[in-house]
Amino acid sequence: MYSKEEIFKAISTVKDPEVGFNLVEMGLIYDATCDEDNSVLVTMTLSTKACPLHQMIVQWVKEAVMRELDDIKVVAVEVVWEPEWNITMADENVKEKLSGKMGKEEKKDIWF
Repeated sequence: MYSKEEIFKAISTVKDPEVGFNLVEMGLIYDATCDEDNSVLVTMTLSTKACPLHQMIVQWVKEAVMRELDDIKVVAVEVVWEPEWNITMADENVKEKLSGKMGKEEKKDIWF
């Protein structure tokens, strides 16, 4: 059985392709549990309901958990829209970079 922190660490290998930060530091992963059978449930959201990569990101989360943690049997991902994601849910480093507090060279790599 794995802890929430261990599952979050596995998921942190998945980066949001639009902004380059991992899903955990973006604040998109709300919860994760693992039962005695090593079945994992991840509760997450996306930055927008219209995300064109919705299915791919969910698949990447599943693959990351399976790849990073031994003996996982099943990974289920529940995408929820409440609470609605906003930038205040992200880590401080993400907030700083996405709020425009970076130099011109860094900004060219951020897509909006």
